[in-house]
Amino acid sequence: MSWTTTAEPEAFLAAAGAFLHADPARNSVVLTRVETMREHPAEDALLGWWRADGAVAGAFMHTPPYPAALTAMPASAAAALAGTLAAVDRPLRGVNGNPGACDAFAAAWSARTGARARVFRRMRLHRLDALIPPDPAPPGRPLVAGPEHRDLVVAWYEAFAAEIDEPSGDVRPLVDDRIAHGGVTLWLVDGAPVSLAGVTSTVAGVARVAPVYTPPEHRGRGYGAAATAAVTLAAVGAGVRDLLLYTDLANPTSNRLYARLGYRPVEDSVVLLFDGGV
Repeated sequence: MSWTTTAEPEAFLAAAGAFLHADPARNSVVLTRVETMREHPAEDALLGWWRADGAVAGAFMHTPPYPAALTAMPASAAAALAGTLAAVDRPLRGVNGNPGACDAFAAAWSARTGARARVFRRMRLHRLDALIPPDPAPPGRPLVAGPEHRDLVVAWYEAFAAEIDEPSGDVRPLVDDRIAHGGVTLWLVDGAPVSLAGVTSTVAGVARVAPVYTPPEHRGRGYGAAATAAVTLAAVGAGVRDLLLYTDLANPTSNRLYARLGYRPVEDSVVLLFDGGV
């Protein structure tokens, strides 16, 4: 039983791809991010898989400055991963993903480094059951963002990240990738963008709605719901088998919104951050 790490997405997928594709909905964050890395390598990225009795039974992805993403895995594997990363002095802001794996990792990491783990955010994964369009619908119409909208989309992605306290990073490669595959929908009122909904590339029949952002001056009018419904309809029409999204459990407004649109809970996840330590 051991961890193998690599910086190469192709090597990672060759080893862990079957494990990840066995449950593409729960592993969608890792799968979609690794697909993006194949086209746009991430600086200082580290990927890895845990093999027990000849089979892969867990995987992780770390793309600084973001927390490491952990799949479901045995607690012993998560603890061993903490030891593996601590042994090479891997700087780590936190961990994100399966709660059991994150808790086991955090306990081992804290024991090894002295860092204190704290809950930063609890999330819930939802899957589309059947779209229920907003009723009444707000004024306006959807528009798939093109290259001419790049500056606006970059600014709104940055604003969204700042609002949810995500680490600062260059969102331009992500925006370029999304625009290239038609993965950003704007909601227009009188020809002006007032909201945005994005969708990831489809991997193993699964895509994820993210982000959904409405500038503060346009909130409370249903534009975010309309943009989400539009991008949902487009994704379903394009043949996405499972359409997912994450919500912050501390935000009852967004949880109610997506429930009204037809999204149903699948499982919870957690983001733990580390403070102090050596």
